[in-house]
Amino acid sequence: MHLATPLLFILMALLPNQKPEWCRNLPRPEYNKLKRVPVPDPWFEVYRIRPGVFAIYEPHQQEEVISYLVLGNKQAVLFDTGMGISDIRKVATGLTKLPITVLNSHTHNDHVGDNWRFSAIYGMDLSFSRQNAKGSTADAQAELTAGSICGELPAGFAATSYATRPFHITHWLHDGEKIDLGVRVLTVLSVPGHTPDSIALWDSANGLLFTGDMYYPGTIWLYRPETDLDAYEASIKKMMDLKPRPTLLLPAHNVPVADPADLPRVLSAMQQTRSGKIKPVKSDGKSIYEFQGFSFLLSK
Repeated sequence: MHLATPLLFILMALLPNQKPEWCRNLPRPEYNKLKRVPVPDPWFEVYRIRPGVFAIYEPHQQEEVISYLVLGNKQAVLFDTGMGISDIRKVATGLTKLPITVLNSHTHNDHVGDNWRFSAIYGMDLSFSRQNAKGSTADAQAELTAGSICGELPAGFAATSYATRPFHITHWLHDGEKIDLGVRVLTVLSVPGHTPDSIALWDSANGLLFTGDMYYPGTIWLYRPETDLDAYEASIKKMMDLKPRPTLLLPAHNVPVADPADLPRVLSAMQQTRSGKIKPVKSDGKSIYEFQGFSFLLSK
């Protein structure tokens, strides 16, 4: 991708009414059924999904990243910290006075952008996580290319120096680890595939499965070098086989609610894709495999 230039941002400022195609039909219909919680920062929208579960949505950037604040009665977990374009810590601390621990669904830049603002960060004990904790300028700048921003960037945001800042992982996670928030226990599920360090969070008592980038309605990116399709299939099956069955999926992009019945469809779709039964559409040297409600973006 081409990096953004100062001229680009000047042009964006001069054309405030030129909406990119991807955001012309926002908000998505799913949001109309959710209770919106007012927050002072216009970069974010916050929705109450269930008691003690808030989706923190970034609708002004093409990734449409969703982070989740999950509350117990002793502590809280922030599952991802988003783009780092505006201050998600202010939003989270405005929603709870509980101490907040950050867990990341994986360490791609769009999910760890504000990690540096927090003192307690849990991460998978993998070289991929350690490398990404060093930060990145190129990956962050690629999020500001022409057409990727809808509306105005936050006041004071320095686009040309935007970078994912380094952060320090304070605790190494392992598959099956329990995180007791007080009246709510989250289980960490290692679900490699999208990345080696991908995790899901399983709130079994409430039937909530936070899927990160392993599944979301829309185009699922599975083309980067760190993607492992064998692992992806195994991880989707692992989430399908949870007992009791999840009653709600909470993905990390586009919409914060999805049907657990989508998971068997995703597994079947991936198997069809890899067996050559589905013809792809070529786009920018990659292949898009289309299915009802989602698609895969693969390198070939």
